[in-house]
Amino acid sequence: MTDTSALSIRNVTKKFGGLVAVDNMSFDIKDREVLGLIGPNGSGKTTMLNLISGELKPGSGHVQVFGREISGRPPHQVARHGVARTFQLVRMLPSMTVMENVAAGGVFGYRRYWGAKLKRRTKYLIEHVGLGGKEQVPVIALTYIDQKRVELARALISDPKLLLLDEWLAGLNPPEMKIGINLVSGLRYEGRTILVVEHYMDAIRSLCDRCVAMNSGAKIAEGSPEDVLNDPEVVRAYLGDDDA
Repeated sequence: MTDTSALSIRNVTKKFGGLVAVDNMSFDIKDREVLGLIGPNGSGKTTMLNLISGELKPGSGHVQVFGREISGRPPHQVARHGVARTFQLVRMLPSMTVMENVAAGGVFGYRRYWGAKLKRRTKYLIEHVGLGGKEQVPVIALTYIDQKRVELARALISDPKLLLLDEWLAGLNPPEMKIGINLVSGLRYEGRTILVVEHYMDAIRSLCDRCVAMNSGAKIAEGSPEDVLNDPEVVRAYLGDDDA
């Protein structure tokens, strides 16, 4: 791992019985880099995020964040090493308000806040993602994109060193997609280090410095977004042999 690497994945493998979900994966993300992790459904992308965030333990290999080994650590310990994430399916605290949902991330994440500092930072992040004025709204009353904004604010409130976005744009209509891309683009220009799992290739092109492509659990390409998206093996993975 180099001094400038935010995340180092080395020879990580995860099996579920006889199924190899992640197969000897290795890649790095530099500090302040946005890396896209792409591949067809079932290629192992979300499993890879779960291995980084601590929801799953790797069968073998190593995961390091800024030089610290986090392989196999539980999610709350991984979070305190500076990792935060969103989920493919939005996860809310349904009985709570927008303010309470976002504040929860400030209590349990990387940098922890209490009292007046927590309230100030919570209000700032709610404004930052475009939900100003909705602090006391129950999250179950929000639109889908606004629920995604809440989840993003909750991930950001602890000022994570590494942000994992698992198909954060999925399920949005075209106008919402534009809003979502602009939000994530803003995070990029703040200098955040981000790993993006996404199927929407226009977002990958506009947001990411580099890409890693997976298929059947293994890495099949790595490089610039254009190089990876035009790689014959990547095209074959998405379209099949007849169309590649």
